[in-house]
Amino acid sequence: MVVNVSSWELSIPGSRSLKEKRAVLRSLRDRLGRMNVSVVESGLHEARNRGRISVAFLAAHAAQADAILESVDRVVAGARGAVVVGNSTERH
Repeated sequence: MVVNVSSWELSIPGSRSLKEKRAVLRSLRDRLGRMNVSVVESGLHEARNRGRISVAFLAAHAAQADAILESVDRVVAGARGAVVVGNSTERH
């Protein structure tokens, strides 16, 4: 079994309020949640134009984990209203 935990720091340049930022992050969380991964807003809660999303999942083997992570990364990179400014991954 492979445990994967990945985080993406996002810039949300069009956001003028926390409400607008949370709308962008909620949309992204909903899309990621349909991919059978656990997802959470994991930081930068009070910054109106920055956010952090983290995803965790289990995979049977490293190749499967790589495929899932690639799909998740593609969704995060394509998030409307957000730009990825950093990411990290831990695998155990």
